[in-house]
Amino acid sequence: MKTLRDLSRSLGLVTLLALSLTACDQLGGKAKSAFQGIDLTGAEYARSLNLTDQDGRSRSLADFKGKIPVVFFGYTQCPDVCPTTLAELAEVKRSLGADGERVQGIFVTVDPERDTAALLKAYVASFDPSFVALRGSEEQTKALAKEFKIYFAKVPGKTPESYTMDHTAASFIFDTQGRVRVFSRYGSGAPALANDIKLLLAEKN
Repeated sequence: MKTLRDLSRSLGLVTLLALSLTACDQLGGKAKSAFQGIDLTGAEYARSLNLTDQDGRSRSLADFKGKIPVVFFGYTQCPDVCPTTLAELAEVKRSLGADGERVQGIFVTVDPERDTAALLKAYVASFDPSFVALRGSEEQTKALAKEFKIYFAKVPGKTPESYTMDHTAASFIFDTQGRVRVFSRYGSGAPALANDIKLLLAEKN
C-alpha cells in the first residue's frame, strides 16, 4: 500500500514530466496552427495544376501568383456540396471588400464527359464572374486527382446519362506564392474559410 510520501513523489514525477513535455513543445515542437482547416504547409503534393479554362486558355498555378487560389473539385450536376462550397467562397470574397479581389476561386470538374467549357463558364459565373473553371481529358483529370490526393468515381444511374459523381468534398487553399497551405473540409462554413484566407492574405512573403 502506498504511503502519502509515495503518492507525493509520484505526483511530483508526473508534474516534472508534464513540464518537460510542455517545454519540449515550446522549444522544439511545432506550434499549433492558427488555421481552422488542416494545415498543409510544406506538403509535397498539390504542387502543380495545368488544365484548360472555360475560355480555352491553358492555366497553371503560376497564373494566380499574388492571389489566394481556392481550388475545389466537383461537377456541375452536383446537387448540394458543389453549389454550397462555391456560394460560400463567393460570400467570403464579397465580405473581404477590396481584399476579395485577391481571392481566386478555381473549380475543377471531375466530370469532363458532361461538363463542357460552355456549361462550366455559365456555372461558375452564376456564383462569381471572376471564378475560373478548369477542364481536362479523363486521363488529365485522373492525373490531377493523384497529384492532389483526392478521390472521385462515377456512380451509375438509371440511364447511362444520369450518373452522379462521388468526390472529395473539400477546398485546397494556396498562398500568394502558389504553395498549398490549407485543406478546408466541406461543412466547415464560411467563417472558417474566411479566417484561413485572411491569415494567408496577411502573410509577408
